[in-house]
Amino acid sequence: MAEHYFYLKADWPGLRNDVGSMAAGNLKAEISIPKEMDGPGIGTNPDEMLLGAAATCYIITLAAIMERSKLEKDALTMESVGVVDYTNGVITYKKIIHKPHIVLTSEATEKDLALAYRLAEKAEQSCMISRAIKGNVAVELEATITKTT
Repeated sequence: MAEHYFYLKADWPGLRNDVGSMAAGNLKAEISIPKEMDGPGIGTNPDEMLLGAAATCYIITLAAIMERSKLEKDALTMESVGVVDYTNGVITYKKIIHKPHIVLTSEATEKDLALAYRLAEKAEQSCMISRAIKGNVAVELEATITKTT
């Protein structure tokens, strides 16, 4: 097993409410504290980036295990929600809710629909980011499984 290294460079030229920048591979963005936390709300922020890491890891993992299971789909989309508590200046990332919508082909059986749901659950448990944050940030799943009519 080989280790892989990912590198990020960040620049923060000012104080709390200034705007910085970050670059990691193909990801380049301005960064600041979100408006909801009394910041300037320019570019992205750590809360969005954690949500993005968790969501993209989950949907890629789900697509891969569906492919390995030979479960054909017409579409795979998702919305995710990050719940952050900001009380008295203390920030706590409470949970992430993934809401995948899997659309199977019109030939899908009830067994296929049930398999899709099991795979959606398995992807949440298998995703590297979900495993990394386990015990600190709850990850919930609200999957919708349908088929093309």
